[in-house]
Amino acid sequence: MHLPPKVTERAFARLAEIGAGDQGQALRVAVEGGGCSGFQYEIKLDAPEADDIVLEGQGQKVVVDQVSLPFLENAVIDFSDELIGARFVIENPNVASSCGCGTSFSM
Repeated sequence: MHLPPKVTERAFARLAEIGAGDQGQALRVAVEGGGCSGFQYEIKLDAPEADDIVLEGQGQKVVVDQVSLPFLENAVIDFSDELIGARFVIENPNVASSCGCGTSFSM
């Protein structure tokens, strides 16, 4: 049994700000093969699926599919509002190396 990632209050607050839950949307965090380091994150607004792991807070949902779950164990899904841009970020302790683009990694 893999533990789901944690979602920060900032990430839930950002989803509330953009009205994701009101539109029946959740933040989907998935791990796909590809990218410069072997795996890459896909982060998008999407409707929850029946077999998703659903993380809820502030009336908002973050969903992770079963295949991506092992890659995201103990990870933290956060929202970063910096000079380089506001975006959802994933702090993942399982990652052995990542590349400069910040969306690709290897384990």
